[in-house]
Amino acid sequence: MPNLKQVVDILETLYPLRYAEQWDEPGLIVGDLSHDVQRIVFAADPTSAIVDKAIAAGADLLITHHPLFFRSVHEVGGLGFRGDIVRRLYNHGCGLWVGHTNADSAWRGVGQAAADYFGLEQQRPLVPVQDDQSEHAVGLGRIGVLPEPMTLRDFAQRVFTEVSEHGMATKLGVQVCGDLEAEVRSVAILPGSGDSLFDEVRASGADVYVTSDLRHHPTTDAIEQARYEARMRAQGIQLGQGSTQTRPYLINTPHAAIESMWFNYALDDIPQAIEKATGEQISVEWFHDTTDPWALSITE
Repeated sequence: MPNLKQVVDILETLYPLRYAEQWDEPGLIVGDLSHDVQRIVFAADPTSAIVDKAIAAGADLLITHHPLFFRSVHEVGGLGFRGDIVRRLYNHGCGLWVGHTNADSAWRGVGQAAADYFGLEQQRPLVPVQDDQSEHAVGLGRIGVLPEPMTLRDFAQRVFTEVSEHGMATKLGVQVCGDLEAEVRSVAILPGSGDSLFDEVRASGADVYVTSDLRHHPTTDAIEQARYEARMRAQGIQLGQGSTQTRPYLINTPHAAIESMWFNYALDDIPQAIEKATGEQISVEWFHDTTDPWALSITE
């Protein structure tokens, strides 16, 4: 069997750590580099319940999208849940590797997986990452076009269906901002929190932006600015780029659910890369458990 060091090297070839945002620290979080890896399991979040399930499944490595540690910590003892997770993983010989913003930007990573499932063609990164070592265009998010125009309502329904069936079923649903009967074709996607990239999305000329965690104030400001610029352009005053319509429209998806679509690719890409590099076959499993914290969404 390959050891954990070999597997980590392969993972970080597929999802290079140099793609990670400055504030992010993905990669190997827990693990003995000499330990053999025969079974890998995938999950969106390294929650206590997911860790228990990985241990019960006899996993040698748990791969998650979200980190166990978002910020620096100064203890991993028994005073908090993170220390307890580290202890249980070590005691049961299970490593933890995180593919976070490095996997967001990678080829066949989080952004591309969502864009592919939504049917986008002519794709390119929303925020490109310069990488002379890659044969592909990489970076945060994706921009692309649908094969044929469709109404915002129909596209939102497609997003909901694809995220639910190929990502994670949650109680949150999707929220839509815009003229539901308007036709859309160009689409910007950023799985995960995306209201920090409104300027880049508007500059792209996309008809609709699919992302997550849209906060009230940044979203309202973006909508009002777009409406204002559209009114000015209708009067012959050019303030910004774009058409005379108040776009992009917005589709807000459950955060972990849209990001989980990546595991459909990882389930194939990782074992294939391990076999190619080491000649060894491993078993893989994706835990589809819903890790959103919400149990109910009331809309009426």
